Amino acid sequence: MKQKIDFIYHGAHKVCWPLVWLTLGIAIFGIIMVYSASCYTAEKNYGDPMFFATKQIIGVILGALAMAGCYFINYNWLQKIGYVALGVGIVVLLIVFIPGIGIESYGAKRWIGFGAFSFQASEIAKFCFIIFAASHMAKHRDKMPTFLGALPVVVAGGVMCLLILLEPNMSITMCVGILMIVMLLTGGARLKHLGLLLIPAVMLVPVLILLEPYRLNRLMAFLDPWASPQGEGFQLIQSLYSLGSGGWFGVGLFNSRQKYSFLPFSESDFIFSIIGEELGFVGCIALIVAFGALIFWGFRIAIRAKDRFGCYLATGITTILAVQVLLNIAVVTGSIPPTGLPLPLVSAGSTSLVVFMAGMGVLLNIHRQSLNPFATKTNRVPFIKKTKQNNQA
Repeated sequence: MKQKIDFIYHGAHKVCWPLVWLTLGIAIFGIIMVYSASCYTAEKNYGDPMFFATKQIIGVILGALAMAGCYFINYNWLQKIGYVALGVGIVVLLIVFIPGIGIESYGAKRWIGFGAFSFQASEIAKFCFIIFAASHMAKHRDKMPTFLGALPVVVAGGVMCLLILLEPNMSITMCVGILMIVMLLTGGARLKHLGLLLIPAVMLVPVLILLEPYRLNRLMAFLDPWASPQGEGFQLIQSLYSLGSGGWFGVGLFNSRQKYSFLPFSESDFIFSIIGEELGFVGCIALIVAFGALIFWGFRIAIRAKDRFGCYLATGITTILAVQVLLNIAVVTGSIPPTGLPLPLVSAGSTSLVVFMAGMGVLLNIHRQSLNPFATKTNRVPFIKKTKQNNQA
């Protein structure tokens, strides 16, 4: 007899308040920094200094509602729609290539637009992949150590990576690729099977760089940005100027100079540079610590989840947050080649903001259900269980 799953969970009511306050605190901080970073360009281009900040406020409100809604919705329902989620993710990635619906900007087709409404397809797709991968691994946990057991997750992740790469969007492709590897390892896939995936992927990287001249130019700009200070190296140089001028404590909130049309995308992909300029090294470290605490609570919820699906789902959501934070900061500090990637919960962009806050709501529901004293804890973290058995032996 199949167990009935209620759509609304009515179990324990303890909220993981650290996760709530960290999410809302970072998002509200993002509103302030988006306004500071964009007020000049918004006034210059749109006649309204609050143009981007207003959108960010609406995004935070919608995101908070999404987070609250996901907190009350039983996450086990997501396990039943794993293949539906995968289909939705692939479809939205295909729609961006339809003329009249897909929106092209700076040579990339990454957005879907309907009138005044638009959203970034890859932001939806990567969370759809998390749902599918967690669902598949939980249902076929005994087969995951085999190549055929892990193959559906690899194929699904590969298809999504290919479609995102065609937009083109190398940064999100990297995020989904890393996410797939982490989830496969969590699900029990063997390293030798992952090696069969990683070796071709690594060999493909030089080919992908050569196929798109702009990628080679960005790589050259990363190696020596001063070789083209008015070309590909311009953005990285301006980012380093911004971070360097901040010193220990910054030039003061709203006092950035680089936002005056010197640093492109200062309100989105390079907002961390403005944070460093205005709030200094101390402000950057404070934000990194806040993200670190948020990531800690996410993985803590994953470890304590009442079932494998909850563990895998929480791991996927937390991993994509951690990977995107690390890659964004690495880009703006010149640690890796420049690529467009928003800083979660902070950068301007309502799609990313709403989706990530909804993901935090799912984490809250997983935490809520893990507190239910009547819930059956079924092999919550498989690798911990194996370690204990090995020690006993």
